[in-house]
Amino acid sequence: METFYLPEGYRVELVASEPMINEPVDIAWDGNGRMYVAQMETYMQNVDGDGTDEPTSKIMLLEDTNGDGKMDKSSVFIDSLLLPRMLLPLDDRLVINETYSYNLVSYRDTDNDGVADEKLPIFTHPDRRGGNLEHQQSGLVWNLDNWVYMTYNPVRFRFKHDAVIVDTLANMPSGQWGLTQDDMGHMYYSSAGGENPAYGFQQPATYGAADPKGRLSDGFIEPWPIVGTPDVQGGAEKRLREDGTLNHFTGVAGQEIYRGHRLPPSVYGDLFIPEPVGRLIRRAKVRNEDGKKVLYNAYDQTEFMASTDLNFRPVQAKTGPDGALYIVDMYRGIIQESAWTAEGSFIRPVIMRKGLDKNIGRGRIYRIVHDQIKPDGKPNLLNKSAKELLDYLGHPNGWYRNTAQKLIVLKGDMSVIPKLKKMATDNESFWAKTFGDKDLGLERVHALWTLEGLGVIDKDLIKSKYNDKDPRVSITAIRLSDELLKNGENDLLPLLANLQFDSDINVVNQLALSLRFSLSPKAAEILTSISERYVDNEIIVRSVFDSFQENDTDLKKLKDLVAKEPNSVKKRIIKGYNNYKQSCVTCHGSDLKGVVNEDKSLIAPPLIGSETVKGDKDVVVKILLNGLTGPIKGKEYGVMLPMASNDDEWIADVISYIRIINDEKSMVDKQDVSRIREETKDKKGYWTLEELMQ
Repeated sequence: METFYLPEGYRVELVASEPMINEPVDIAWDGNGRMYVAQMETYMQNVDGDGTDEPTSKIMLLEDTNGDGKMDKSSVFIDSLLLPRMLLPLDDRLVINETYSYNLVSYRDTDNDGVADEKLPIFTHPDRRGGNLEHQQSGLVWNLDNWVYMTYNPVRFRFKHDAVIVDTLANMPSGQWGLTQDDMGHMYYSSAGGENPAYGFQQPATYGAADPKGRLSDGFIEPWPIVGTPDVQGGAEKRLREDGTLNHFTGVAGQEIYRGHRLPPSVYGDLFIPEPVGRLIRRAKVRNEDGKKVLYNAYDQTEFMASTDLNFRPVQAKTGPDGALYIVDMYRGIIQESAWTAEGSFIRPVIMRKGLDKNIGRGRIYRIVHDQIKPDGKPNLLNKSAKELLDYLGHPNGWYRNTAQKLIVLKGDMSVIPKLKKMATDNESFWAKTFGDKDLGLERVHALWTLEGLGVIDKDLIKSKYNDKDPRVSITAIRLSDELLKNGENDLLPLLANLQFDSDINVVNQLALSLRFSLSPKAAEILTSISERYVDNEIIVRSVFDSFQENDTDLKKLKDLVAKEPNSVKKRIIKGYNNYKQSCVTCHGSDLKGVVNEDKSLIAPPLIGSETVKGDKDVVVKILLNGLTGPIKGKEYGVMLPMASNDDEWIADVISYIRIINDEKSMVDKQDVSRIREETKDKKGYWTLEELMQ
């Protein structure tokens, strides 16, 4: 604990550690404050990652029975899992996902012994998910809009009673490890592969990705560790300062918008970004600048939390029910998957020299508290009726608000609808009366979304909220109009038209986003008027443009491109497109032109117009099987990771998709991949382009 740096007034408290937990990667609480811990117990147990894919990991159930903030009771809730990575407590059920799988499975402890004895599949998909374990989905966040989101996959879920509804969204943000939301349901993504600490938060994910330039303030991508970073991917020349510390975010993971009530009020709404490679946690202020959210480091050339211990590996931050900020620390030496530690990699000799492969099978969970504020006790929401849960929709802790909303929706008790409508209308608040909390707008926001979750879209109520005194409620009412506009309820448009003159630019922007769902010429007139009024505002201009172009998606363009091809070819190209979106878009971009860093450099080389892509297909197969390093046309891009863990068909389809986008019609077959896999089975390390072109 002495190795930590924190600002004055803050301190770290140990909540759980080994042997109670082992290789923790994520945590979540049920409605009564019991903590589930996902453990990847086979993750990198040696430098080669031997045994990583053995199904021997667990989910632990921890409890603090005496209220001192430290877990003192534990049980193995689920065992024999393959690297569990997502947790979503529902009511008395826990939904989980394992690595390499799209499946969602519900577990329940029916006899209250701390061990799950009921297992029910709630979403199944026959395919094995490709990619290495770091490039898999994460999240399972029950959003304000009552949909459950994850990273990577453009799929979302809705739980109603015992039914699960599945929906797909075009152009959703991608993301990697970690997903969080703010009070208005804007989700914050990150990408370690893309070295991108935060994106996707400009607008709700249902409207697609929007990442304007300048969303990260100048210098934001530069972290400030307090210890040297010898084990960084890419090596010293690219990612280290002269003093040996990390000069650019690279391992970002498990970000969290703090929405608790037991740290100083100035912390509320800040984004906390764990950086496990740099052994630190960034605290970012989220500022709204003329409609654009911009992130700033809360401190000048220092971080909120940092450690000199090389084993400090923060991979997840979470707001707790007690109002504290929780940190999940894998507390281990190696934090890169075996694709990065192979023979010939920069990191491998560093790992061996520093003995980082020796520290395994451990883990810590901390909570950050403040000297002047005592954390709350445990919640007791699972034992409350829907009527009793209404009081918590105005709680000052976002965990309570979201959990109460979720539980009310899952109960499906329609008797609370009149009270919810009254709450949305007259602004009464249990917490305001009891504790003097003046933020009644959020209570109205949650009341409206809880009604939506119960299937109640009250048109008159929504219309009455367009001009609510709190702009967050107005924004919510506009969003709730989306379904009405889709159904042709164009009588809303005259009222909505008045909102283009609202004094709050965020209200106007939401209007611009929502009008895409109306086919009426009146909606187009309003959008045109908005664009003329805000011609110099990049956020409004983008929202208007996207609403006009709603049906112009990448997939639609691709289907048009291959419309004349045989059905067998169409299916393969579409599968390749989906594979690309899952595993390649983070670095190469949705347009295949390469993702641009804040410093204007490209994370990966463009695939559009690439002579290598259009050339010998055997060369491209070799690159995907073993990866690529070294210069490309004189430029350094870092390492292209091997994709050999995917099957031959997966590799063939994604290459065929990339080639057809480049007007190269010759397909790659899985037999081609199988042949080259056999021919190069003894290849060690990555290819270089020079080597491949000999």
